[in-house]
Amino acid sequence: MYGGHLKRNFANPLVKGLADSWSIEDGINVAYSIQLGSRAYGGPVMSNGRILIGTNNEYPRDPSIEGDKGVMMCFNEKDGAFLWQIVHDKLKAGRVWDWPQQGICSTPCIEGDRFYYVGNRCEVICADINTGKIHWTVDMIGKLNVFPHNIATCSPMIAGDTLFLVTSNGVDAAHRHVPSQNSPSFLAINKNDGTVLWSSNLPGQSRRNIMHGQWSNPTYAQPNGKPQVIFPGGDGWIYSFSPTGDLLWKFDCNPKNAVYRLGGRGTANDFIGTPVVYKDKLYIAVGQDPEHDTGVGYLYCIDITKEPTRPDKDLSPTLVVSREPELKEEPNPDSAQVWRYGGPVTGGKASPTGETYYFGRSMSTCAIMDDLLYITELGGHVHCLDAITGELYWTESMFANTWASPCVADGKVFVGNDDGIMYIFKHGREKELIAEIEHEDGTKLRTTPVAANGRLYYMSESPTKLWVIEKGAGGN
Repeated sequence: MYGGHLKRNFANPLVKGLADSWSIEDGINVAYSIQLGSRAYGGPVMSNGRILIGTNNEYPRDPSIEGDKGVMMCFNEKDGAFLWQIVHDKLKAGRVWDWPQQGICSTPCIEGDRFYYVGNRCEVICADINTGKIHWTVDMIGKLNVFPHNIATCSPMIAGDTLFLVTSNGVDAAHRHVPSQNSPSFLAINKNDGTVLWSSNLPGQSRRNIMHGQWSNPTYAQPNGKPQVIFPGGDGWIYSFSPTGDLLWKFDCNPKNAVYRLGGRGTANDFIGTPVVYKDKLYIAVGQDPEHDTGVGYLYCIDITKEPTRPDKDLSPTLVVSREPELKEEPNPDSAQVWRYGGPVTGGKASPTGETYYFGRSMSTCAIMDDLLYITELGGHVHCLDAITGELYWTESMFANTWASPCVADGKVFVGNDDGIMYIFKHGREKELIAEIEHEDGTKLRTTPVAANGRLYYMSESPTKLWVIEKGAGGN
């Protein structure tokens, strides 16, 4: 999952022999496909011959189970045969807590025979990958008073004996306040028995508070041998903790004059994508709920080896001196910003994408290999930058919005869009489009491709299927 390691990088240097073209119509290089529910955002993730996918119940495997449900399905990786499923009822609160038809959005984390995910009912779940038997659950609503805005989504991660996750605590149905300000946003749980070890509600105590929801995921790193668990907050700040819950540093990913307004009308953003660690640097793009449309965004590179000297542990680029009668700020001597890419067009320098900004709001997680960083923005542009310097090498418009992140493997970059087209680029500083794989009209490719075991796995929507691509497979 997420590149197969805790740094959450969608780049896999081990996979070789991937197909660089295939045909949905003729089945060329298609090993098999699997019909899922009508939505599927959780996964796919593979381990020990199993595939786990979070979906809904619109195409039920068990005809006796009817209606809208959250479903975790397990398939045989070799041939796609259905093995078992775990079914969860919807929460009675409806779309404010558990948005209809979205199923399970969490990508499971697998360790040995156990896997961990967050269900649609805002429960942390540990189960057996061979049987689907549940070992333990933590009800974050009933036990911790979490208020999951729209749906709980986090893809948890394990470091040592601890499971870390973002709770999805957010605003109320009217979007006016956070009902559970003292409830945790970040959570650490004993992976063996589900005991809560520690939690933090830091965004609930910040100046901006939680803007909307908290739908991103944590990341783990050990710069200079010092472990950090890094959480994206719903206030647009990144927070880094020790594995035992001590705050190490924080970083504001919005300009100090940014203002949040519901519906995407403001300039302040939070996070949909996941932080990525590469060579002791953290890479994260800001964004919003895709219903808020496109807008100005930023991509940050942050030095996570920087140790703060300020008591508040703020490593942001600037500090606010005053806000009245006007905003005054000064450079932060503790700043951990290495570079920043994006912002509105200024000074006569044209945008490489032809937009009114250099980089837009993003739902994408970075994929970094050989110091080359690939990322998409919601508006459908792919960007390739130097991960070390922030220099832009190339962009490409896919002519349709995209929720997906790029995947880099076997010298190729794979990324899909809302027109149902999978773009395949050659991995490199020079732009080279290898292929555009089309799907039937109305199809959307909204999840990130996964490279594993000589195959490429990705999911489509309308129809919602898992596609398994293997060189030499299929064909009529």
